[in-house]
Amino acid sequence: MKTRCTAFVVFLASASLLAGCGLVPGGDDREEITLWLMKDSATADFIERFTKEFEKEHPSLRLKVESQDWGGITEKVDKALRTGDDSAPDVIEVGNTQVAQYVDGGGLVDLTLESMRDLGMDDWLPGLAAPGRFGGSQYGIPWYAANRVVLYNKDVFAEAGVSKPPKTREQWIADTTRINETGNQGIYLAGQDWYTLSGFIWDEGGDLAKESGNIWTGTLDTPAALRGMDFYRRLQELGNGPKDADEGNPPQAEVFAKGDVGQIITVPGAARTIVAKNPALKGKLGFFPVPGKTAARPGAVFTGGSDLVVREKTDNRAGAVELIKALAGEKWQVTLARTMNYVPNKTTLAEAVSGDEGSAAMAEGAAHGRATPNSPRWGSVESDNPIKEYMTQVLTGADPETAAKAASKRITSTLDLRTR
Repeated sequence: MKTRCTAFVVFLASASLLAGCGLVPGGDDREEITLWLMKDSATADFIERFTKEFEKEHPSLRLKVESQDWGGITEKVDKALRTGDDSAPDVIEVGNTQVAQYVDGGGLVDLTLESMRDLGMDDWLPGLAAPGRFGGSQYGIPWYAANRVVLYNKDVFAEAGVSKPPKTREQWIADTTRINETGNQGIYLAGQDWYTLSGFIWDEGGDLAKESGNIWTGTLDTPAALRGMDFYRRLQELGNGPKDADEGNPPQAEVFAKGDVGQIITVPGAARTIVAKNPALKGKLGFFPVPGKTAARPGAVFTGGSDLVVREKTDNRAGAVELIKALAGEKWQVTLARTMNYVPNKTTLAEAVSGDEGSAAMAEGAAHGRATPNSPRWGSVESDNPIKEYMTQVLTGADPETAAKAASKRITSTLDLRTR
């Protein structure tokens, strides 16, 4: 999930994991379990405390934690899954949307029985659980989630007479229009924010691509997906965001920090960047879930985050499973979420982050979150990304159906496993 996580790591804590941190000297009779975690997924203090307690509860095991960078991680994990070397990890944190490609390449343990019996899979966030499942089997165990919310300027809302955040799409459009009438910019939404577009498409019952008989087909040209794009167009027109760039060009947090923008769609951690740029905004920022079609539930959002997988060639499957059970269990899920401002891996644990406005808004959205199509080749779609080009075409006046058909054709061609 390298590209996806790049969008989310902006709000992660800055403390780095140290390779091998938290090791407790032990006798030669203890078996070593090696865990790869991505840099900044958790604080060094969290890992130290977890390691100490895990080893206390499992005296026959010694835990070794190694920090990995997102850059080049796919190749490194692929190599680790192929090797039988003792230095290879037993448990690996991977991006939730990376699981399919690792399963396709071979080398992961099928954890279906463990997930059904011990890990409470019925309560997992759908945006983490679904991409961890491949071919009917569960290979990735949800660890943590993060997703977009609406970050807003309370003063700008108040000036427009908007006293509370909208709960429906239509109210969202109306409130944003009122903000524009004050001379402020109602919303800053870049034209190629395809993660946000995905949520609108899912809300309409559509998708980016669908699988049938092991064949993937791009589906941006379906009526439901076209309705999602049309809502995106309506919302994007209420701001001055570029139609031919994504949210990183220019960085939308910097645009918002100028103080005359009502709202952006981003992760809550962006608030730190905004306040650092403009300290006058401290205490003036709020968060709410992306509104849905009705007030009954928030809008669908793309769920980023990580799953935990076990290397098939591990010498200690039982120990690896015990490690995952601890990391994915309630105690350490709650601790991790509160430490890192994440969403816990289960909908039943959302209350754990209710005290933080941004995390609470994320948790509401995550309950209805989704992930990108679970194809081993989806990463290739993102590299070429016909979705971005399609969005710009529509926003600059092209016929939506014609542009969608062309983009869908490119997605289909890229996902077609028969062309490998």
